[in-house]
Amino acid sequence: MKKPNRKCIFSIDVEDWFHILDLPSTPDITQWDALESRVENNFQRLLDVLSEKKVFATCFFLGWIAEKYPHLVREAKARGHEIASHGYSHRLVYQTTAQEFFQDARRSKMILEDLTGTSVSGYRASGFSVTPQTPWFFEKLMESGYVYDASVFPARRGHGGMRTRRYAPYVIKDGSKEILEFPVSVAEVLGIPVCFFGGGYLRLFPYFLIRKMAYRVLKENRPLIFYLHPREIDPDHPRLPMNLQRRFKSYVNLKTTWQKIDRILGSFPFMTFETYIKEYKASLEDDKDADPR
Repeated sequence: MKKPNRKCIFSIDVEDWFHILDLPSTPDITQWDALESRVENNFQRLLDVLSEKKVFATCFFLGWIAEKYPHLVREAKARGHEIASHGYSHRLVYQTTAQEFFQDARRSKMILEDLTGTSVSGYRASGFSVTPQTPWFFEKLMESGYVYDASVFPARRGHGGMRTRRYAPYVIKDGSKEILEFPVSVAEVLGIPVCFFGGGYLRLFPYFLIRKMAYRVLKENRPLIFYLHPREIDPDHPRLPMNLQRRFKSYVNLKTTWQKIDRILGSFPFMTFETYIKEYKASLEDDKDADPR
């Protein structure tokens, strides 16, 4: 089966510096308005480098951010980027009920669709926090009207993770409904799945290793998904109080992120999740037309 030729996807989780999860110091949503925001300048800088490199990205907007800074959503859309949902209130999935999750996912989708005038197809959970303990997760996403999800972290992780060993995209069905899952990209090292392509992992590992593992994923004919938060290109952003282990994970190598992103955007051909799905569906139709039966 012919797959899309450009199999790299660059994604941005559009949130602010104070949205780090699961800390005693993490501010409540009622406090967010009073905090200094850095997301506007950081996201604008990312949009500019994406335009310079002629790369279209998928932007997973936190609904709260979209509500407060609607011009960021509209500008990203105007520049040709895909607008997708990161939920509204940035809560870990496994700390919500099924109904709370549904309402949050639906609320974000409606805000983004009102701002763009187009349908929002994709979702990514805060902290990739879908786990085996949230069996209703995909059902509620389908109920909310999402077409695809990019939340499964198929490896060990502080915020859960699902050790499925399913690394390529796959379809999840629930009766007549279905949703396409894009797991976080991992490469196996000594039989252990490791992520090299986003967040603290991308900041920690040197570029030559990221590049080597990227080609390993592509050789396995899987889409290679990079992900980034705007705060990660801003080494001067304020810090939340946290223990040494979390401080290392949250802030290691912030000064190296921009250079790595610049090299990554210049080294790989990119497309959005939305475009990947369209090209994949087109390839299925081509296969049908070529079927001699």
